[in-house]
Amino acid sequence: MITIAVGVGENKNILEACDIFKTQKPDVNMELIENDEKLAKSISDKNINATIRGSLSASNVLKQLKESYPKISRATYINGEGHEFLISSVGIDEGNTLEEKLNIAIHCINFMKKLEKTPKIATLSYARPGDYGRSKEINQSLDDTEKLSKLIEKHTNQKIENQCVLIDQAIKNKCNILIAPNGIVGNTIFRTLVLLNSWPSFGAITFGINEIYIDTSRDQSTEGYLRSLELAYKLGSVRDFGDLNF
Repeated sequence: MITIAVGVGENKNILEACDIFKTQKPDVNMELIENDEKLAKSISDKNINATIRGSLSASNVLKQLKESYPKISRATYINGEGHEFLISSVGIDEGNTLEEKLNIAIHCINFMKKLEKTPKIATLSYARPGDYGRSKEINQSLDDTEKLSKLIEKHTNQKIENQCVLIDQAIKNKCNILIAPNGIVGNTIFRTLVLLNSWPSFGAITFGINEIYIDTSRDQSTEGYLRSLELAYKLGSVRDFGDLNF
């Protein structure tokens, strides 16, 4: 029996998703939680195999997690026909320093390797190189992305594609790890692709902890929550991520 803790807030699509999922997976036990403090505690509960945020607020859960795990990071896993990639940062207060983005990149690379997939990383910035000089913010973003690309290559021996603002080119080139300039940009990309244009997402995987916590949007559809439940189920069911097939 696999036990998944699920946060239930105002968006009741999560309840419909849970009902559907239980009919698909008779060996799953759902523990519905309507309080973010209790949801945070469920993550470290040894009787629970995986936790998903569902439609509860994320701020208090992440705050409690970061008190014990200051280097946690999240990456949204988008998977569909013609495109499959992790994008991070997706939290609006994450990915603001080179150190944070390097940590994120390393976590994403390690995760892809556990799935037996070859990492292909693209770093993103606010503009094209030819736009340098148009503002201090653009200059800083271009400089930081160039530094980040070199740092990732140095620490991981992975070749980096510095795609600057060209996320379209990064996806066309089949890059499977996209590092946004910061969490605000990453969150906007997520909302544009997943919530507006319905690209399928499994939710955001939390790295830097031994437990399984899948972060999800409060505004997700029933189908989106079903995908997150599927990811939580698969991660909670196996010890070797190489056994997973997405």
